[in-house]
Amino acid sequence: MNKKKLVVLTGAGISAESGIKTFRENNGLWENHDVTEVASPEGWAKDPHLVLDFYNQRRKQLLKCAPNGAHLGLVELEKHFDVEIITQNVDDLHEQAGSSHVLHLHGELKKVRSTKDESLIYELDGWELKWGDTCEKGAQLRPHIVWFGEAVPAMEAAIDITEQASIFVVVGTSLNVYPAAGLLNYVPEGVPIYIIDPNLPAYTPNPNITFIQENGTIGVPKLISELTN
Repeated sequence: MNKKKLVVLTGAGISAESGIKTFRENNGLWENHDVTEVASPEGWAKDPHLVLDFYNQRRKQLLKCAPNGAHLGLVELEKHFDVEIITQNVDDLHEQAGSSHVLHLHGELKKVRSTKDESLIYELDGWELKWGDTCEKGAQLRPHIVWFGEAVPAMEAAIDITEQASIFVVVGTSLNVYPAAGLLNYVPEGVPIYIIDPNLPAYTPNPNITFIQENGTIGVPKLISELTN
């Protein structure tokens, strides 16, 4: 029997419950850094050592974090649905929880890539990327992260997945970050949309949208009960 396709868009809110800090909570400051200092091509050009250190600290923090009930709940939904996750998060908590299909829109913290050839992407061994660590072509490695002002290469794949959704779920994102927030425009007409977030996003009223005004760890179990009963 073919399972219905359940597409889930996740954002910083789902990881925040595992202890991963989000920059939007701190007036656009991330660990006291302006976002452009540590997450833009200009920041990298100006002070690559600062950027490397910043992401090394993020990786170190991730090693102490574990998936929470929201991540695990999305895995449980695979018993009933063909679940595909599109995440704005760069951590691997969905994978750690056991999700089978995860597309990372904004890159992956545990991977690094060549500054000379974008197709050369490597799993980083451990948490530290140093100045002087190079790819096979001899170029410095950088975090495999989509920075502000850079294109989002996975966007086309995300649109394809969204267009196949029988149910579309949003967990832990304010729907303020584009182009990711624009995925809602690709959900097929009439498909039910569930938005799980303690703060209701500013979104045009739509009869197909059900809001579950909770954090992911409470909202995802409510979603499971609604979809499986």
